[in-house]
Amino acid sequence: MTISIMHHRALWTVMALVVMLTLCLSSVARAERIKDIASIAGVRTNQLVGYGLVVGLDGTGDQVIQAPFTTQSLRNFLTQMGLNLPVGVNPQLTNIAAVSVHAELPPFAKPGQTLDVTVSSLGNADSLRGGSLLMTELRGPDGEVYAVAQGSLIVSGFGAEGADGSSVSVNARAAGRIPNGGTVERGVPSPFGTDPVMVMNLNAPDFTTAQRVAMSINDSLGEEMARPLDAVSIEVRAPADPAGKVAFVSVLENLQVDPAASAAKVVVNSRSGTIVIGAEVRLETAAVAHGNLTVTVSESINVSQPGPFARTGRTAVTPESEVDIGEENARMFLIDPGVTLQQLVTAVNNVGAAPGDLIAILEALQQAGALRAQLVVI
Repeated sequence: MTISIMHHRALWTVMALVVMLTLCLSSVARAERIKDIASIAGVRTNQLVGYGLVVGLDGTGDQVIQAPFTTQSLRNFLTQMGLNLPVGVNPQLTNIAAVSVHAELPPFAKPGQTLDVTVSSLGNADSLRGGSLLMTELRGPDGEVYAVAQGSLIVSGFGAEGADGSSVSVNARAAGRIPNGGTVERGVPSPFGTDPVMVMNLNAPDFTTAQRVAMSINDSLGEEMARPLDAVSIEVRAPADPAGKVAFVSVLENLQVDPAASAAKVVVNSRSGTIVIGAEVRLETAAVAHGNLTVTVSESINVSQPGPFARTGRTAVTPESEVDIGEENARMFLIDPGVTLQQLVTAVNNVGAAPGDLIAILEALQQAGALRAQLVVI
């Protein structure tokens, strides 16, 4: 009876703490939860991969001549099933395909849970539509089997082909998914339940944000509960009991923090011409003039023929080229020190610069030392 009362008191204490934290932090503006900006070290997904066979295809499988490993895989499968093919017999089947199978093993996955698996053709199969994956072992980087996959594929792509050889296809036909097609056979050990301390890793490294996360934890849960290790990691003391640690993390991940402002960056996609300018970008005093130089080359051909009564001479073809150079009138605009993002965009729009012109202007401003930001070209 005494143990039951103490258990209920501890439960009510934790609930009261959560309610108080919620009321105190509800007034914080522009704050984010710790669970949205950080993750617990060691609590992560793991990649699994395997090799298997898809059967039941309607003549769209691998062409054995170009993909001999498919025949070898089929022979090995039949041997495991107790059927030995005679030496020299190579089955020419187009209803099977060699595939790779991959999946993600979530943290704390337990044997018996299911996974979604992705199946992709390794050979020259035209389509995996209508096929079924035979039992395939999924292994981790250590070579151990952590899951087994099997089931019918869902392929979103399809295609049609005419008698004259013309064809049309929509989406990828050589890859598909099997929802809940994998079954976990082994879990991955996690240090979460044994380590006396936890390490929170920020999604985006920042010294100021790491310091603010530690301060928020110490202010809410007690002094010296957390200390920043670097720009990414914050070490947090946690209860030793697994159940108490789960309740502790439930409170911890819902604490709110005001992250530091991101670094000033201008990101340019050179392929698409997309430009993204961060809110912290500033410019120093500079004068910008930008114009377009156009060079036009026209080619024409003249034909020269002898006179109507000439006894000598022959027809000649003479090319004629005309080069024209034109330059648009460039308007100059002045950038005052400390110009904000909105003022920069307005000035560029007034000049009428296209995205390609804006990229050239930003590069020139950086070379001149007037752009107070990091220019990132992707």
